[in-house]
Amino acid sequence: MKHISVKRMLPLLCLLTASAVAAAGCSAGPADSRLTPVTLNEVAHSIFYAPQYAAIELGYFEEEGIDLTLVNGAGADKVMTALISGDADIGFMGSEASIYTYANGAEDYAVNFAQLTQRAGNFLVGRQPEENFDWSQLAGKKVLGGRKGGMPELVFEYILKKHGLDPAADLNIDQSISFGLTAAAFPDSGADYSVEFEPFATGMENQGTGIVIASLGEESGYVPYTAYSAKKSYLNAHPDIIQKFTNAIQRGLDFVNSHTPEEIAQVIKPQFPETDLASLTRIVERYQAQDTWKEDTIFKEESFLLLQNILEEGGELPARVPYSELVTTEFSEKAVSE
Repeated sequence: MKHISVKRMLPLLCLLTASAVAAAGCSAGPADSRLTPVTLNEVAHSIFYAPQYAAIELGYFEEEGIDLTLVNGAGADKVMTALISGDADIGFMGSEASIYTYANGAEDYAVNFAQLTQRAGNFLVGRQPEENFDWSQLAGKKVLGGRKGGMPELVFEYILKKHGLDPAADLNIDQSISFGLTAAAFPDSGADYSVEFEPFATGMENQGTGIVIASLGEESGYVPYTAYSAKKSYLNAHPDIIQKFTNAIQRGLDFVNSHTPEEIAQVIKPQFPETDLASLTRIVERYQAQDTWKEDTIFKEESFLLLQNILEEGGELPARVPYSELVTTEFSEKAVSE
């Protein structure tokens, strides 16, 4: 796993100034020993989560008294494992993982306390442009898909069913390739399409190995795609930390919802050094245009019901679980009002 120590790299003045000379003159101060260490394990390191990285780069976590360490778990199953084992304090992933854990009888289960994204963040990538693409065209095709039971795959199958396709019978979905490796595998895979997150989708376009055909986020509509969770015991023992963390995320949401793609890309660029600024801006613009990010972090009951409906349709819901047990809005409501 890739570990990223998150310190405030540059103050807001440095990040937003148009002068490179002025920006070069700004530097971060020494770490504050009064900050509380918090380990956040994220499902993927993707521009899809721009509000989180804006909060990091603008110093919102530090201002809330948190010394954040970010870990790329590379998959919701791995993030949940880290959370339950105590290797992570907070997990960021699709909330289906918390449902599976609760349904399997875990006593100290994960509770969702803040939602970040409200649409799917992946895209269907093909080998050539298709101006009049229709999802029914996937019949008989081979697609590189996601992990069984994970949100990327479940939402993809949800869309297929909306268009009258049986995911198991009408097309070949290859789920054998590990998360994050499908973009590299696509050229020689023999697949017609691949389901990709950013920056991989745009990277494939830049390299000439694929082209974005459709957005799963636009097609699926509003779904509670990713949220922050912590073990019940951690929430009970550290409500002050959870509140401060939620405050920082809310401020990150406020930033991305009130700034241009160019400004957002400039701020989060240190998190994606391998992605050029023009591509980063294009990706942010794509996500912003489809209303990806919530205005607040409140995880509403109707969203949780929709999530369970999607899981049930996908044959992945062991049993219906109570919203009141797996979701709390206490911290999100306070973060909005502050």
